[in-house]
Amino acid sequence: MSSTEAGRDVSTVQLLTPSGELTQSDESAEFLPLVEALSDDQLRAMHRDMVLTRRFDVEAAALARQGQLALWVPSHGQEGAQVGLAHATRPHDHLFPSYREHAVALSRGVDPVDILRLLRGHTHGGWNPAEHHNFHVYTLVIGSQTLHATGYAMGLTLDGKAGTGDVETDQAVVTFFGDGATSQGDVSEALVFAASFQTPELFFLQNNQWAISVPVSRQSRTPLVHRAGGFGIPGTQIDGNDVLAAYAVSRRDLDAARTGGGPRFIEAMTYRVGAHTSSDDPTKYRTDDELQGWIARDPITRFEAFLRGRGEGQQFFDDLGTECDDLGADVRRRTVELPKPEVGLMFDHVYSEPHPLMREQKEWLAHYEQSFGPAATATDDGGRA
Repeated sequence: MSSTEAGRDVSTVQLLTPSGELTQSDESAEFLPLVEALSDDQLRAMHRDMVLTRRFDVEAAALARQGQLALWVPSHGQEGAQVGLAHATRPHDHLFPSYREHAVALSRGVDPVDILRLLRGHTHGGWNPAEHHNFHVYTLVIGSQTLHATGYAMGLTLDGKAGTGDVETDQAVVTFFGDGATSQGDVSEALVFAASFQTPELFFLQNNQWAISVPVSRQSRTPLVHRAGGFGIPGTQIDGNDVLAAYAVSRRDLDAARTGGGPRFIEAMTYRVGAHTSSDDPTKYRTDDELQGWIARDPITRFEAFLRGRGEGQQFFDDLGTECDDLGADVRRRTVELPKPEVGLMFDHVYSEPHPLMREQKEWLAHYEQSFGPAATATDDGGRA
């Protein structure tokens, strides 16, 4: 498959057509053996992760509209890219997300309510990466996670945890970012250091076509995948709505990176079907024709057609529908029941160990709150909640 971006032809890896059929092409030949090695259970797990993430997304968007979240960041349309990559990683790999990688979070065992706790303003991190297969916390400062990931990847090499040639034990790092982040200096700096130190790292760009309201064509006059070559890093463009392409190319690149092959770069061509965040109105800057064109390439619909073509029975999809309903009800109930966090929580995890300055500031704030008397803990409209 090839696409034309900013007037230049780009070879795009696609293994599954929009109608759900495996492709037979020069680009796919290298990757089809990786797909053929997947078991029925692995294929079902990929579909399950995509569908559950979509259901979680719908419920979270409803919670945001009802005032239960401070902000919501939809991932609708990008599930294929994320789930394919997630299933290509190994448990000991380290993943550094931006703030839209809900499918990756759920696949690594993160409680979806922990994501909502963060976006409700109840926590400063959401979860402990060490307890969730090294899935690090969301990063809302655009592009900064690429530097965090590159620094960590440099450390893996220095500690002898990568590049030994053992694909089963060597570790790798993945950093996620969007097309808008490529305009940030942090991303270029991360690419410089990754190339210079040959880090065991995969840069995973989800090009969802819009940096809030700025189209990718205005951000770059050349395909973003070509940025990697300028830094001496091999890059591949994939159909980001094809979960099998995301899996196979990520698997190849991660194994190469972890065993001493240096960093890799993937541009997943996908689309943000929803708004940038719950505070955005995409109808102001994009057309319905464009939106419908991408909906026709939906990653979940495509993969369901593939599974049915392989003989998957209706019972699997019915059971998954029931699981989705249970997830939605559970997420709503537990989110609404979340207790208000204590004000002093903001000081507790600034440092890994107790710190005298944080203790002093926490005590000062407690005394300040107490100075208002009983009204400080009132919950009526005239009090201080």
